[in-house]
Amino acid sequence: MRFQVLTIGGHAPHPLTGEQVPAPDRLTEIVETGVAAEELGFDAYAIGERHAGPFLSSSPTVLLGALAARTSRIRLLTGVTVLAILDPVRVAEDYATLHQLSRGRLELVIGKGAEAGHFDLFGLDEGLQWDYQAEKYELLRRLWREEDVTWQGKFRPPLTGVTTLPRPYEGRPPRVWHGSATSLNSPELAARHGDPLFSANAIQPREAYTRLIDHYRERFAAHGHDPAGAYVGAGSGGLFIARTSQQAVAEFKDFYEARVCQSYKPHLAGRPGYNTPFRTVEEAIADGPHLIGSPQQVIDKILGFHAAYRHDLQSVTVDGSGLSLPRQIDQLRWFAEEIAPVVRTEAPTTLWQQA
Repeated sequence: MRFQVLTIGGHAPHPLTGEQVPAPDRLTEIVETGVAAEELGFDAYAIGERHAGPFLSSSPTVLLGALAARTSRIRLLTGVTVLAILDPVRVAEDYATLHQLSRGRLELVIGKGAEAGHFDLFGLDEGLQWDYQAEKYELLRRLWREEDVTWQGKFRPPLTGVTTLPRPYEGRPPRVWHGSATSLNSPELAARHGDPLFSANAIQPREAYTRLIDHYRERFAAHGHDPAGAYVGAGSGGLFIARTSQQAVAEFKDFYEARVCQSYKPHLAGRPGYNTPFRTVEEAIADGPHLIGSPQQVIDKILGFHAAYRHDLQSVTVDGSGLSLPRQIDQLRWFAEEIAPVVRTEAPTTLWQQA
């Protein structure tokens, strides 16, 4: 198993105290957490992209550029690059620049995004989101693999003899994962191109994500790709480690349940992927994708994910826990020292093995 730390740059007031970290301090926290993740031995650090709601992650390229300058080993990922609303030419240029700056450490996770509001913001039809995604990814692939690209599609002006600069580092395009939360469209697109899949594994019951991953592997083989290359990543609903389960419940219950209430989206009720069904911390520990509890509980939960998903990369998130930055780093250190070594042994993978 490989391990990643993910942030989506949340910037909502603390659900219990109402306090809010100033924007420059919050952005600094995002960068410092990535630096700490490298020091602690995590394999990757990912920054999301959001254009609606209380988030400061509308420009992940800027934050990843800061991290490329502050780190030397850890892989830098997105989580996700909202390709469905972006211009593939701009994406090709921006992320090839980061690929060069990081000397090949950048990988993308692309998706249509988890916030419905961004389609209106960019003047796009949400009903065409999967058409946008498929066409724009086809163009992005060509721009990174070819020079003098001539292309015509439905959603942007045609291109004639275009070569985007810079080119990817050492001529190798960044690896592209496909983020998947609720629909079979992303697993299908990933399988068609022989790309890895990243399951959100953040809100819904485990069976919902198992369905997406099983479909991906079936279609990956059907498209003629070697099943050994069907790498899968999985998110989590958040990390909170305590010495015992009882202590985790006592310390995290009020925050977790207040946050669930704060983030509830009544206008999206009934749409999968937007509102968690796990309303209490006890439900989240027992059945949700959240990593809450003692170190052994967290180990067992991740290995339970692995039994269902057979995944290669586990993502954890600490900045949605209401903890100060030093305590978030303590959580990551605890995870790196007591949890990661056990899971790495129990669930080996060939992902990133050559590095």
